[in-house]
Amino acid sequence: MLASLRRAWRVFATALAFSCFGLGCLALGLVYFPLLNLCVREPQRRVARARAMVRWVFGRFITLMRVLGLVSYELHGVERLDREGLLVLANHPTLIDVVFLLSLMRHADCVVRSGLADNPFTRGPVRAAAYIRNEGGAELLQACIASLRQGGNLMIFPEGTRSRPGEPLQMQRGAAHIATRMPCNITPVRISCMPLGLNKGRPWWQVADRPMHFNIRVDEDIAVAPFLERAAGEPALAARHLTAYLCDFFSK
Repeated sequence: MLASLRRAWRVFATALAFSCFGLGCLALGLVYFPLLNLCVREPQRRVARARAMVRWVFGRFITLMRVLGLVSYELHGVERLDREGLLVLANHPTLIDVVFLLSLMRHADCVVRSGLADNPFTRGPVRAAAYIRNEGGAELLQACIASLRQGGNLMIFPEGTRSRPGEPLQMQRGAAHIATRMPCNITPVRISCMPLGLNKGRPWWQVADRPMHFNIRVDEDIAVAPFLERAAGEPALAARHLTAYLCDFFSK
């Protein structure tokens, strides 16, 4: 009986948390960001303030989930994110990985699905923060490189979507192409969650039997120069070797 009550609470609390998240994003898009556009005319300052607000709101959302008893977490090496011009790559086990990472990073840019830029709840923050739409092609690659050259911290999930439990990781080469063509080192972030919840193929209401515990570890930078040297300076070949390395790295 007690276990059933606890599960019912976690289902309700999850619905409450995500309702607050959606309404908060909607309010930002309808009120805060239009006022920001009126008060701050310089585009770079406006984007910087929008990203700072997104970071603050995402941090409050994580706090809300912790207070509701849905998550706990431990952080390791997050001081490595306190730099500029980082290419941050992370594995992607759960729905809220991006929320965690953007709440920890300053001046953060990221690649988002086009659907989020058109969704009425998330459209305001995505557009105001000038996040990069994942529409593929050479334009996406150039937009990512331009973001890094402007000193932004670019966060990408090389898998492209959440990983499926029990299946081998499948890495796309886009992130490696950015690293080898920039070129720049990679700041890797390994995310684990036990028990696993909010994962691919699992409805949000199928909650875990206890609070999800996240372990977020920012490791030492991965140097890209050795991969370019091995490929005789050819970025495409280096990206292939680097992608294989990243797949093995995050699988551990």
